[in-house]
Amino acid sequence: MAAKRDRLKLYEALELRSELDARIKTIKDCLPETRQNRKGIFSLREGGDRRPSPDFDLAAAREGLKRLELRRRKLNAAIQQANFQHRVEHDGESMTLSEALEVRKGLNEAIGELHSQLVDSAWQRVIYKEDRDIVEESELSYTECSERLERARLAFRSLNRQLRAASFEVPVEFADE
Repeated sequence: MAAKRDRLKLYEALELRSELDARIKTIKDCLPETRQNRKGIFSLREGGDRRPSPDFDLAAAREGLKRLELRRRKLNAAIQQANFQHRVEHDGESMTLSEALEVRKGLNEAIGELHSQLVDSAWQRVIYKEDRDIVEESELSYTECSERLERARLAFRSLNRQLRAASFEVPVEFADE
């Protein structure tokens, strides 16, 4: 068995958080209170009443769930603390990892909006009226939209690379199993 460590790298902490989420979901899906909430899903393939298997201990499962949820909360707090303590440079500005994550989220949303604008600007609207065509020009220039979208994509890529690099360097104060 590997030795216990008091520090994880950020990427390891994020992987552990995902693993804890999966473990929590598995236990919750085995509990009867969760099964009742999902009754509609099971009603077609399940007939009759159900009872726990002889080797499934409900009390132990619930206790294990509490321990996992507590561990996940503590890990999440440690990740948040690391995100607020460490900084990256983006676009000439120093910002915490937490701020950088928000900027990345905003850039991702902007890329979606710019994509839509670019698609709209690629076409003119033509209305056929009697013997003439009425052409409505696009409100936005295709070239300008294309350039703004490219700048946003490059900024997103640059910031994302910095965040990934930081995840391999930034320590998270959390004891691994």
